[in-house]
Amino acid sequence: MHICGIDEAGRGPLAGPVVVAAVSFNGNKSISGVKDSKKLSSDEREYLYSEILNKASFYKIIVINQKIIDEINILKAVMLGMKKCIDSFDIEKYRFLIDGNYFRLENGEEKNYNFETIVKGDDKIFEISCASILAKVTRDKIMKIYSHFYPDFLFEKYKGYSTK
Repeated sequence: MHICGIDEAGRGPLAGPVVVAAVSFNGNKSISGVKDSKKLSSDEREYLYSEILNKASFYKIIVINQKIIDEINILKAVMLGMKKCIDSFDIEKYRFLIDGNYFRLENGEEKNYNFETIVKGDDKIFEISCASILAKVTRDKIMKIYSHFYPDFLFEKYKGYSTK
């Protein structure tokens, strides 16, 4: 049974998408410095992002845009992203370790998946830490693009989070 780590970025900001990432390794976990993306500098995340993409046996990154978030709410958007990530894997061969304490789908479909939620999993589980980096870097890149269209909001600096 392979392990797949899943995490998201973008639940807290006031603007922008939510990004969910899932990643698995076939034994090649020799990437030093991996930890929760919130504990890394932007440069460290960028470097590790490339390392993870090069060494992962499989990964999936799903972007749920703000229109969908507004239609279904942020929690359902995150669950949708997680489901799409999981469904891109051969679910019979994987155990999915999900950061947080909640994973539910409206129709109970989560019962079809071999998963475990882990509070602060991005601090504890290598694969979840890697997923947190993939999600965060992807979202930050999107927000930099948005900053060209909405320069007054300083998305390149604050990434859609509220400021003082």
